[in-house]
Amino acid sequence: MKVTPEILQEEFIGLEAKILESENPSYVGISGTVIDETRNTLVLLHSNGRKVILKELSVFHFRLSDGTIVKIDGKAIVGRPEDRVKRRIRRRW
Repeated sequence: MKVTPEILQEEFIGLEAKILESENPSYVGISGTVIDETRNTLVLLHSNGRKVILKELSVFHFRLSDGTIVKIDGKAIVGRPEDRVKRRIRRRW
């Protein structure tokens, strides 16, 4: 899969995710499968249960279905998932 800005329009539920950076230090290093997504949060199924992560505070690594790992700033994916899928992405290059 080619990594392009359209990745921001993909469905994240079911993907493996890891928090690389966060304004909340307790989030850093948490990894698991995305089981739910709301406007402002991702819910990860972690080894110790469910973790609710605020998107705006974090930077994520997502493992796509083909094995590609993508780094995404949570600020870019804030919004309702159904609206984000329909949103146009403006290229800046």
